[in-house]
Amino acid sequence: MARTKSISKNSNLSKYLAYTFLIVLCVIWAVPLLFGITTSFRSQTEVVSVGFRMLPVDWVVENYIATLENTSTAPIMQWLFNSIFIATIHATLVVVMVSITAYGYTRLKFKGRDFLFFTLLGISLFPGVVNLIPSYKIIDVLGWVNTPWAMIFPGLAGMGNLFLVRQFMVGIPKELDECAKIDGAGDWTIFYKIILPLVRPVLIVVFLFSFTGSWNDFLWPVIVYTDVERMPVTAGLLLLQDIYGNYRMIGQLMSSAILAIIPTLLLFLFAQKYFIQSMNLNAGIKG
Repeated sequence: MARTKSISKNSNLSKYLAYTFLIVLCVIWAVPLLFGITTSFRSQTEVVSVGFRMLPVDWVVENYIATLENTSTAPIMQWLFNSIFIATIHATLVVVMVSITAYGYTRLKFKGRDFLFFTLLGISLFPGVVNLIPSYKIIDVLGWVNTPWAMIFPGLAGMGNLFLVRQFMVGIPKELDECAKIDGAGDWTIFYKIILPLVRPVLIVVFLFSFTGSWNDFLWPVIVYTDVERMPVTAGLLLLQDIYGNYRMIGQLMSSAILAIIPTLLLFLFAQKYFIQSMNLNAGIKG
């Protein structure tokens, strides 16, 4: 009996420590974000004259109005449209390529299949910065500098996404394929009518990861874009540091940053259930 009570106390202590740790992490993450949001609603005078204060003395929307009206040196809405277009096309192509490739690595039999997969997986562990110079050279030769294709095509065959979808497909019984082949179905029919419906949760997660990854990409857009009108929002925000990067314009800089996170925040709110479904690699299998 005493041992049971001791185990129960240790379990409760572990829970309290875990909750405390999570709360501390939440505070560390949330406080700067909340301060940035409230700063975007401060007047320029308050930003300069008042020290650290979580809530503004007077709530104003002048920063957002000034940011949206500046369509010449800092066209924030054009940047947002560019990012939405680039991230959507990129994420869609990633889903198409990764799903077909993962099917080949799990369902098709060819010599050196597993060796090739794990070799590519090992190569992907090298830092991405190593590929910056050759990648830029390729983009330049193709004439894609300052075009959306410079961000859409690089990274389509990311091994992280491929590994995730492959592991999901491994959990699908191959008996389903055999039954379909008995009925005369070919590989494309099996892929489209059997495999794709079962792996839909993980493909949605891959789309979300690819979308947010493309949206948040910073270094590569700064390298391949010099045209202000064609920049995605991350490269635009760097440009804003030169335009608004002084104490008199901090409010407008923060309002621009807040506008930049709204699309991905809305995307997560509408699709968060798929993140939970993807945690179980057998989520697509029922029965």
